[in-house]
Amino acid sequence: MKANEKNTIICRCWDVTLDEVETAIDLGVDDPEELKRLLRVGMGPCQGRTCGKLVNRILAKKTKRPASCFTETRRRPPLVSVPIKEILGLKDE
Repeated sequence: MKANEKNTIICRCWDVTLDEVETAIDLGVDDPEELKRLLRVGMGPCQGRTCGKLVNRILAKKTKRPASCFTETRRRPPLVSVPIKEILGLKDE
């Protein structure tokens, strides 16, 4: 692998690189949910829609298992703060 390939961004939401993903896999992390918790891939605004399949392909390649062995990570809607005035029903003054 070329040096510049290691800096390839896999998760754009959290700027996780190919090197970071591969290093975690080399250390024994071989589950998409574990990678998500460790590196935050799939926890950004896109909820893994961009990086999820990439991570699974990297896992398949590094572990020499078929990509079908890896399920997509669970998607959860991102939390958004709500101004208190909206909760109370107050109007802008």
